[in-house]
Amino acid sequence: MVVLLAGCSSAEGSDVRPVPAQAPVAKQAGAPACTVTTKLIPSCGAWWGMAPEVFTGGSVEQALHGAESRMGAPVDVLHVYHRGSELFPTGAEVRLARDPARPRLLMVNWKPSLDRTWAEIAQGALDARIDRLAEHLRRTFPERFFLTLHHEPENDVDPSSGSGMGATDYAAMFRHVVLRLREKGVRNAVVVMTYMGAPNWAATSWFEDLYPGDDVVDWVAMDPYADDRVHDFDGLVNKTRKEYPGWPGFYRWMQARFPGKPVMVAEWGVFERPKDRAFKRRFFESVRGQIRRYPQIKALLYFDSPQAPRGDTSFDSDPGAARAFSELARDRYFRSTPVPRP
Repeated sequence: MVVLLAGCSSAEGSDVRPVPAQAPVAKQAGAPACTVTTKLIPSCGAWWGMAPEVFTGGSVEQALHGAESRMGAPVDVLHVYHRGSELFPTGAEVRLARDPARPRLLMVNWKPSLDRTWAEIAQGALDARIDRLAEHLRRTFPERFFLTLHHEPENDVDPSSGSGMGATDYAAMFRHVVLRLREKGVRNAVVVMTYMGAPNWAATSWFEDLYPGDDVVDWVAMDPYADDRVHDFDGLVNKTRKEYPGWPGFYRWMQARFPGKPVMVAEWGVFERPKDRAFKRRFFESVRGQIRRYPQIKALLYFDSPQAPRGDTSFDSDPGAARAFSELARDRYFRSTPVPRP
């Protein structure tokens, strides 16, 4: 069985080639095979992914295998985090990506620096670090992977003059890193711009200035969480607040602002509600019932952690939640397109 890497529009190019892939879910006779573009966009359904067992102290391999065992299904996309001078992917991440029984795509979340300003990075302060990473990627990992840079920048913006951390500084930093990597031969990174997905930041005067440009961004993403104001998946991806009446919600905004780009929910999590123990179960059921209303969402990556900063987002904190999440993970919508084999 093969899956084609084929562009779905002229914007994706015409780089079409067969690559081995594991068999997809059985389809009706005569139905077209699901494909994957060079920008890793699945033609059918959406990728199912996860940042597994975050903050538990286990290795990435232990965490992923543990999470997959707990939910009774594999992931398509493994979300990992790196910062500073760390080289990626690590040996363990490469092994998971190239697992012959079940290959996985990598979503690498990289903060290039914790002590340099965005303006400094844009002006070349970390070029040696970027070049070292580029050499590592060229040497060790030719496969396509997702890459996001300094995700959720909104709450790090300092709009004061000369801070080096303004919204335009972020856009310049993002552009510089991507273009430098490309200049040094990294052509396999599918670049993702990741927003927080919170209405209060979207209502700021500088919000639109964060975007680095279509030429350096392949996917757009949001990181929404189900807090006390959110009751179902619709409310998660289209959060609104009455104090910001002009904000339509992130998915609606992305539809209007980026009509030709795939949307990733790069992090999403459901917090415990001690007074409503059935909330997680109902929420996971709502995702399964509503995901098809959002065809531009082409990847859904859960943030699984019993110790997340704002609460417990583990998906199996009670039997009902575990059952509903497992059913969601095994839904045909997330099982229609196989991950291309390395």
